[in-house]
Amino acid sequence: MSTVVNKRRRRANAGKMYNRGAWKYAVPVFIPLVLLSVVPLVQAIWTAFTDQVAGFNVEIKFIGLENFRRLLTDTMFWASFRIGIIWAVSVTLLALVLGFGLALLLNQKLRFLGLMRVLSLVPWAMPPVIVAIMWSLLLRPTSGPVDQIFSTLRIPGAGTDWLGNFNTAFPTVILIGAWVAMPIITVSILAAIQGIPSEMIEASIIDGANAWQRFRYITVPAVRAITTALVALNIIWQFGSFGLVFVLTAGGPGGKTFVPALFAYNEAFKYGNFGYAASMGVVMALAILLMLGVYLKASKREDVQR
Repeated sequence: MSTVVNKRRRRANAGKMYNRGAWKYAVPVFIPLVLLSVVPLVQAIWTAFTDQVAGFNVEIKFIGLENFRRLLTDTMFWASFRIGIIWAVSVTLLALVLGFGLALLLNQKLRFLGLMRVLSLVPWAMPPVIVAIMWSLLLRPTSGPVDQIFSTLRIPGAGTDWLGNFNTAFPTVILIGAWVAMPIITVSILAAIQGIPSEMIEASIIDGANAWQRFRYITVPAVRAITTALVALNIIWQFGSFGLVFVLTAGGPGGKTFVPALFAYNEAFKYGNFGYAASMGVVMALAILLMLGVYLKASKREDVQR
């Protein structure tokens, strides 16, 4: 009996020593995380409850929920919130359709397949600012390559300021956003498709299933889980996006592309209302947490059903 007790004690002591040793290696990782993420987050939340504005030696007062009360009646912010939701959903769904189609294409036996797969990752590898500058040059009215192609082929729309026109700016930005988001969706779905057992495909062919039936009853169920995750996470990522829209249109024309992150940026760094801008950031963070919670709950329910 005493031998068993001693073994348990030695195991417990060994576990404690292991945990202490693990913490020594984990501390260097946690320090940058706390300094660069947790501290700014706490400071931003605190700022949301103050009247902080830009300037030197400005007295900062705690005003409680005043910024949030003001935000409830700010129709321009809620308009940008609606634009942000439309932007996030539209970019995600369009990128999903294009990425799914490209994944199916890259799963075929084609010439230069390796080169095509590398090229499909180019939009993801490029920084958003570079992508925005590149597309701004391509879509420049009267002198951009896109306009020259339209003029040469006599396609309607030649001479259109795609990023400056009220009717075309938002759809154009959505298309560019989908182009940027497409590679990660393509790679993820392609990996899921290539994970389908070849025996299952061969058996379906022997049973007389055509291409559409194989796609509907084999491919779609095989990629459903990864597709659900990609849709949810992309909506969250796109809702908080900033750089691409800022460089492309800066929210214009006439606020047609004013996503909430851009609205908060202008409120802070253009008008100097740091406290009010921080309250916008808190509301956006809560919206993202809500979307993440819905996704996790849905994922958990799907796992239980399996």
